[in-house]
Amino acid sequence: MILYEYPFNERIRTYLRLEQLFKRLALLVPREHALDHHFAIQTLFEIMDVASRADMKSDVLKDLDRQKQSLAAYRGNPAISEDALDAVIGQLDTCFSRIAETPGKPGHALTENDWLMAIRSRIGIPGGTCEFDLPAYSHWQHAPSEQRQADLSHWSQALSPLADAVLLLLKMMRDTGTPQKVVAVGGQYQQNLPQGRSFQLLRLRIDPQYDLVPEISGNRLMFSVRLMRLGDDQRLHPAGEDGSFELTLCA
Repeated sequence: MILYEYPFNERIRTYLRLEQLFKRLALLVPREHALDHHFAIQTLFEIMDVASRADMKSDVLKDLDRQKQSLAAYRGNPAISEDALDAVIGQLDTCFSRIAETPGKPGHALTENDWLMAIRSRIGIPGGTCEFDLPAYSHWQHAPSEQRQADLSHWSQALSPLADAVLLLLKMMRDTGTPQKVVAVGGQYQQNLPQGRSFQLLRLRIDPQYDLVPEISGNRLMFSVRLMRLGDDQRLHPAGEDGSFELTLCA
């Protein structure tokens, strides 16, 4: 099954972008080739760019606190394991403390590394990291892979509090949803969202054998899905046929 996710607000959109970047970084760092580590550094800079939003840190802290208060309301419920509840609240507390204790914006410590910032100023230029532009960077790329991995792991630590918090928040949000099977009649599906409840994320799973691409649009009141198919002209065209998929709304 292919999973598509659609965020209903900008905050969740940012979290999903960060999640994708953190997952990419986690895949690239353990590799040994210098080219993989070049893209790992580029990913570090992309994370810093996304995380540099003025309200990023406060949004994460507010969401962590909101989740903690929500879970605290389950104390004393006989259907809820107190040990499991304490473990999750402990995770939230740890993430909250680590981010709150980090000075400045996430990844701010990396901006004090002149060597990294020299690379950052050139990496967005096509071919801007050639050895004649950045000889020190070329020297680093020829270092043993173990040294490069150690450096990347060290630099990644500056962003690990944000990574742990975002991944935890997204996991908890996804766990609130209940999957349901739906059918898009004639390739179109539309649903009004219940009033009085705020959904943050739509998750759609579709079987790849159908060879269909879902185009999702929506807001806090409703959403729609249009099933498309890639034509011979390499453009998407309405499928115009019934199609089934799994739908999950997460609050």
